[in-house]
Amino acid sequence: MLIAQEQEQSSISLLAEVSRTVNNEEDISKVLRLVLFILSEHMNMLRGMVTILNRTTGEMVINESFGLTDEQRQLARYKVGEGIIGQVVKTGKPAVVPRIDEEPLFLDRTRSRSKENKEELCFICVPIKAGVEVIGTLSADRRIAVSDEHGDKKLRRKSDRIDLLQYYVDLLSIIAAMISQAVRLKQLDDEQGVNGVHERAGRPAQAGFQLIDGESDGAEIPEVERPANIIGNAKPMLSLFRMIDKIAKTSATALILGESGVGKELVANAIHFKSMRNGKPFIKFNCAALPESIVESELFGHERGAFTGASAQRRGRFELADGGSIFLDEVGELSLPIQAKLLRIIQEKEFERLGGSKTIKTDVRIIAATNRNLEEQIREGSFREDLFYRLNIFPITVPPLRERKTDILLLADYFVERFNKANHKGVRRISTTSIDMLMRYHWPGNVRELQNCIERAVILSEDNVIHGYHLPPSLQTAESSGTPYTGDLQQKLDAIEQEMIIEALKRTKGNMTKAATQLGLSDRIMGLRMKKFNIDYRKFRA
Repeated sequence: MLIAQEQEQSSISLLAEVSRTVNNEEDISKVLRLVLFILSEHMNMLRGMVTILNRTTGEMVINESFGLTDEQRQLARYKVGEGIIGQVVKTGKPAVVPRIDEEPLFLDRTRSRSKENKEELCFICVPIKAGVEVIGTLSADRRIAVSDEHGDKKLRRKSDRIDLLQYYVDLLSIIAAMISQAVRLKQLDDEQGVNGVHERAGRPAQAGFQLIDGESDGAEIPEVERPANIIGNAKPMLSLFRMIDKIAKTSATALILGESGVGKELVANAIHFKSMRNGKPFIKFNCAALPESIVESELFGHERGAFTGASAQRRGRFELADGGSIFLDEVGELSLPIQAKLLRIIQEKEFERLGGSKTIKTDVRIIAATNRNLEEQIREGSFREDLFYRLNIFPITVPPLRERKTDILLLADYFVERFNKANHKGVRRISTTSIDMLMRYHWPGNVRELQNCIERAVILSEDNVIHGYHLPPSLQTAESSGTPYTGDLQQKLDAIEQEMIIEALKRTKGNMTKAATQLGLSDRIMGLRMKKFNIDYRKFRA
């Protein structure tokens, strides 16, 4: 009962607070310090440490800590396999010391516990991993005794104490996964400092790029950091590009959030192909595209005879993605039983095929995406809370098109060229009226809707120009475009006539006679129309 109450009261608020810190704070060192402080508040921990393995020197050093002096921090250095911390790095498994006075492997290099009563002092240490590689540890000291007061309850039984320690191991393991991206970046930075060489994960650093804790506030980022498959110059997109660049260098699980049609799959592609796994498989799977009965077989594979119609063994997507990445689109659509299997793969890196008993190991980076509110699904009971925190290690939100309107014309021009080639058309320009309509529309379908809109317009165009009347009716209604129209049919016709005259004057560089000829009008009628619409031909002269 004690453990259940503690989990219910503390774990959700603790993980939510850690998640907010990791997502909202850009300074890496500050992220780690704040996480340790949050742990001290929620877990009553006396000391906490984040140690990071420097692969160049082979040493574990304390990077950030809580409850230690600077002098004590400097004293603690561990080789892989040395002491409890070294063992956790070597084995990749958590370690719990219920009483540090009874554990000879507990070295107390910091000498911070020399004057304390060690009988009631326990030590918990969990690995911090980037994929399957151990890059550091997260550890904490806490007093847990049979006579200890904890949440107005006494730990009267030894089993209560063991359960509570296991609860802390599970909690710290989730938090270690949530901070693994920050620790990886810090590890790379520390190793560069030792080598004196500017390289990240075996690749040269790009000019103008710094780690989060020293990042420039300038809006410009080097062209090489821009994903080749994503178009955008708006400020929200520059922030997105930085996020992609940072997470791509690691094997951390990524969760891509955003409305339908914003391009979440493109972001997943960019993360994989900018990563060290870019030469390995990149497997995509839409979790909402198939019935639940088929999803399990598709993801995990099946053995021959596992179900009616299973005439041969089949490898699943996770098996096919071994060494590379798997993109799970619409992950919020997975059923609870499939979510449980997915959680096991994230935690243990293993699974069994449907109908089989052989455990299969896999090294796969998971990139998930959803347009649903997973936290709301957790409250409704349709999404596992523990899976959410495993996936939410490094969330990336793709901005909707209405928040990056300066990119609309860039995207429109790109789609014009694309559909010109596909449909053997020669559209070369988008009219002023069309541009206004594109910019005023709120784009509920985002980039996908814009793409469909331009494809339609390119196909309809007969004079190599996209006019307003080539765009879908949804862009021309008061409700959709935000430009209320209360006029009658004649006013609508006048608007189209005015647009055609302006476009003709643009083509002829302000030559009224040529423009009138193109429109099939006499010079006199052309003059009357221009006077009616208050159009000055001189504005269009080159």
